[in-house]
Amino acid sequence: MAQYEPFLSLLLAIFAGLLIGLERQQNANTDTHEGREILGGVRTHPLVAIVGACTMLMTRQAGVGLLLVVVGGFLMFLALSYAHDLRTTGSRGLTSEVAILLTFLLGALAAAGEGVLPVHQKIVVVSSVSVVATLLLSVKPKLHDLARKASKEDLFATLKFLLVALVILPQLPNQTMGPLDVLNPYKIGLMVVLIAGISFTGFVAVRALGTHQGLGLTGILGGLASSTAVTLSLSGRAKEEPRLVDSFAMAIVLASSIMFLWVLVTVVILAPALVPPLAIPLCAMAGGGFMTSAWLWRNSAAKASTEAGDIQLKNPFELTTAFKFAAFFALVLLGAKAATTYFGEGATYLTGVLAGTTDVDAITLSMTRLAQTGSIRTPVAVTTILLGVASNTLVKAGMAGFAGGWAFGRRITIIFIGLLVVGTMGLLVVWRM
Repeated sequence: MAQYEPFLSLLLAIFAGLLIGLERQQNANTDTHEGREILGGVRTHPLVAIVGACTMLMTRQAGVGLLLVVVGGFLMFLALSYAHDLRTTGSRGLTSEVAILLTFLLGALAAAGEGVLPVHQKIVVVSSVSVVATLLLSVKPKLHDLARKASKEDLFATLKFLLVALVILPQLPNQTMGPLDVLNPYKIGLMVVLIAGISFTGFVAVRALGTHQGLGLTGILGGLASSTAVTLSLSGRAKEEPRLVDSFAMAIVLASSIMFLWVLVTVVILAPALVPPLAIPLCAMAGGGFMTSAWLWRNSAAKASTEAGDIQLKNPFELTTAFKFAAFFALVLLGAKAATTYFGEGATYLTGVLAGTTDVDAITLSMTRLAQTGSIRTPVAVTTILLGVASNTLVKAGMAGFAGGWAFGRRITIIFIGLLVVGTMGLLVVWRM
């Protein structure tokens, strides 16, 4: 295998050069400055990558000095080319020069020996960097448009979010403490980051895709992560932007509909025997939620077409808002634990209701495990899971009222109660079968 490694390295270098070169060639007409063609295309970039790979192969025998000489000469060539174009056009970017330099370095990395990177890691690194670089080059118009729309306040809010997510959160203790030994600072902080992250994702999606498409994508992705976080974060936004209440409601209902299906998927994987009695009520609620989301989508689109003016959303992340979310979530955790402690855990149904106030996954996992071991009967496990889902849905309705105001909370509550009624009818059908 070792004798074929140089040929594999050359093929990897050619792949990287072709990928970047194809993108440069395709954008030759749009990525120019006053008629100047881009530096390198579908032929030049693969050749540059081959030069880099051949240089590295020779460096294995001649030493690193050869690589330094070739890189220095290559940089001098790029500098002279840039200086000439700067004198000719008066203004220039560095994208073409950086792209061709990256192609050379990827070619060199592709031919690096085992002392630098093992073969399997080298393939992954070179391929990944090539794809990411090509993606960045191809989305230039969208990135420039997003940068123009962003403000200094947006950048500052983003930095604060990254500070909390990457600096503060890892430092929080991951253990329970406080009253009733239920408050875990790390998990509470993780929930805060999740809520803020979903809000931030929605903000970026709206900026990039528009109000309706952006919030629709937020509802889908947020439903896979945490429909509770989607409800709490977007309800607060609904109070700030009353013109978008239908769009925010659509995203919240869509996230909860995804949650119903996610519970069913979990059961399919862990306890297939529970699927038949759970499929009808959960699919009925999900179907009702999707139809309601579609109606809210059309309604919000109709309103947008009749209202003049652009809607400018502010970056949603603020430290004070994050601390309020943390306090509210901790209060819910403490209340659920206190109810379980003082009222007892003997009633399985009560446990499902209390557990569902904070998390559906926990009660779903515990019931599927107990049903598989025969500790509880299938009807009890199914009913308990559905009670947890219902409890979680009602708690989210309360969160919508708490964060979004009475009018918005009433709208979400009516929709969620309707979905629970549909689910109850589905459950009655199951028990009569």
